[in-house]
Amino acid sequence: MQGGEAVLRPAEMLNLKKLSRSFTLRTSEGFVENFGPALIARVGKEAPGVQLRFLQKPNRESTLLRDGTVDLETGVVGEITGPEVRAQALFRDRFIGVVRKGHALSKGKITPARYAAGKHINVSRRGTDKGPIDEALKQLGLARDIVTVVGGFATALALARTSDLIASIPERHTGNLRAGMHSFALPVVLTEITVSLLWHPRLDADPAHRWLRGVVRDVCTQK
Repeated sequence: MQGGEAVLRPAEMLNLKKLSRSFTLRTSEGFVENFGPALIARVGKEAPGVQLRFLQKPNRESTLLRDGTVDLETGVVGEITGPEVRAQALFRDRFIGVVRKGHALSKGKITPARYAAGKHINVSRRGTDKGPIDEALKQLGLARDIVTVVGGFATALALARTSDLIASIPERHTGNLRAGMHSFALPVVLTEITVSLLWHPRLDADPAHRWLRGVVRDVCTQK
């Protein structure tokens, strides 16, 4: 996997106003809700003939990039990401806790014990009820009470917004979705994640694709 972008030479510059094309992007739940409005507005202003199609990303397999069904993906590079796939970092993110306004954890110091004692939502595309947060708590002799498992961040926040459940989700990935809620730093040490832009190498030199990659990078950097 490689990253980096070359600057378009004058001969490769596009007439964006005349560009008529559809691009398919596969993203994790929460990305479109958070970055989509700015991305669609930017594309509409620069290239009004371009249509963006968003697909949910249930796994990290690279099959859809390889067969051309998907033009771009966002996500964390994993062991099953195809070795030929190009990857460029968009932003670093950290997990935080989120609860409704007025929740007990919206006041006072958040200790590992207070955090673990609450009722939790676990986010897992594979449906598992344990993850890095649980490993970190285990080192402290603590365990979360996970009462439900969901497949995406937006779903977790929707549940937390109208209940006493605690959602633990990436901070930058969910900025818009957390409006009106209380967020707090997790009381355990976790490694930050890097969200990357992924594409197949056959599209490296495609001017329109390169333009879109630049737009996505700009939008994600500014948010």
